[in-house]
Amino acid sequence: MRDFSPLLTAQDIEDKVAALAERISTDYKDKDLVLVGVLKGAFIFLADLVRKLTIPVTIDFVWCSSYGQGEASSGNVDRIAGIRTDIAGKHVLIVEDILDTGITIRELLVYLESFTPESIKVCAFIDKYERRGIDVKADYAGHRVEKGFLVGYGLDYAEKYRHLPAIYELKT
Repeated sequence: MRDFSPLLTAQDIEDKVAALAERISTDYKDKDLVLVGVLKGAFIFLADLVRKLTIPVTIDFVWCSSYGQGEASSGNVDRIAGIRTDIAGKHVLIVEDILDTGITIRELLVYLESFTPESIKVCAFIDKYERRGIDVKADYAGHRVEKGFLVGYGLDYAEKYRHLPAIYELKT
């Protein structure tokens, strides 16, 4: 049995999502915004965020990962499914559950830039900077942490624990 240490409660998460939605709604008022959710981890955060936005948006998804079944990034990104929405000339906001090493976001930025959007920014619910080896940043971050392997609210360990309504540090 694994040990969990609480990091954010469900109420903490709700408050942080509301604050992010307010900022994004203000920043993108009267702009053509496409949210690109990164599957699988961001689906819960994206759903909560969209319901709190006060502006119209288009939603699409990409499916990519650099973790697989482990606790450390493999260093390679597997892009399994790409976007289907035309983002040329539009503002794009990548919605990610966690920005950790930066490997996935860097590859995703390169991929999305090839479609010539007006702008691309990153919104990560968790901005974990301890292992960031690449110069990428979250333009919008719900919560910043230095380290720890986190689960819950979409974050998983070997496809487990995504369903938890709060976020915990997984002790190994």
